[in-house]
Amino acid sequence: MRKGRPKAALILTTEERHRLESLAHRSRSAAALARRARIVLACADGADSTVVARRLHVTPGTVCKWRGRFLATRLDGLYDEPRPGAKRTITDEQVEQVVIRTLETTPRGATHWSTREMAQAVGLSHMAISRIWHTFGLQPHRSETFKLSTDPQLVEKVRDIVGLYLDPPAHAAVFCVDEKPQIQALERTQPLLPLQPGQIERRTHDYTRHGTTTLFAALNAQTSEVITQFHQRHRSRQFREFLDLIEARVPRSLDVHIIMDNYGTHKTALIRNWFAKRPRFHVHYTPTYGSWLSLVERWFAELTMKRIRRGTFRSVPQLKAAIQDFIDAHQADPTPFVWTKSADAILASIARFAQRTVDARAAQPMSRTTVTGH
Repeated sequence: MRKGRPKAALILTTEERHRLESLAHRSRSAAALARRARIVLACADGADSTVVARRLHVTPGTVCKWRGRFLATRLDGLYDEPRPGAKRTITDEQVEQVVIRTLETTPRGATHWSTREMAQAVGLSHMAISRIWHTFGLQPHRSETFKLSTDPQLVEKVRDIVGLYLDPPAHAAVFCVDEKPQIQALERTQPLLPLQPGQIERRTHDYTRHGTTTLFAALNAQTSEVITQFHQRHRSRQFREFLDLIEARVPRSLDVHIIMDNYGTHKTALIRNWFAKRPRFHVHYTPTYGSWLSLVERWFAELTMKRIRRGTFRSVPQLKAAIQDFIDAHQADPTPFVWTKSADAILASIARFAQRTVDARAAQPMSRTTVTGH
């Protein structure tokens, strides 16, 4: 009777056995990988290949395959080898052509490319163009606005205000103060179609105006509590009344740091005299076109998105009541806006952005050519 070749001994180290047992019994392991681990463990215990095959409901050939793979490359041999997949049909040169056309040209009669226009121009499918744009983070259909500050004291003001956020002074309160003028009481001309399964909320695009109001707000940068006041106008006299309210609300033992923008109402003689008579008040102006440094602007955005934009109001009192409901809900559980970016990081970002605009302006006359798309 002929005997087969003697099998190489399968001996496991303690670490390998622990790893194999983990793979064999862990619920998150892939079923195929767990089966291979059980095959190796059974073979290491001295069981014959046919016995292992019968016990684990596989063929003897499968047992021999994974036993041999483990002996050759140990644990790495149990994992599937990477498969080549289908051959590429789009070359690197075609990808480069799509990216360059997207960045440096525009189609005839349009300001930006669409996937189908680009596909027609370069001879690829629109899904291929979409994948290339996604890979390189290109979104020609989107556009945003920006405004760089021209304030000669930009650096000093950024460092001053960010310093108040990140390291507020002791025994002082920091308030971001501004007004939201001309809030309109708008009534939709037809009833609202409410949200339903499979259908978003819908409302008419036209409306009837029922007057306006102005909201003055002072946001405590540390606690997010707000001091508010309604006025019909937003001149210096109304702003002074609001400052009187802030003074009455803040304990006299605290200094008050006011962060506000460069709106003309904030700099009249009436307001300058008011601050001059109150030495515990310290004013910090945001840079020109830099009102984003004031946290109260973020609070106004919340008010607009959550209560005003989708509301319908038949009168100014109804509008004020809705805004007051939002204020009361915020005051019941104020969550501070946490400022995380340092002044150096902000200034470095502005410098990079400014350099990009300079480079783009210099390159624009030579590059942004128009092509026919054929």
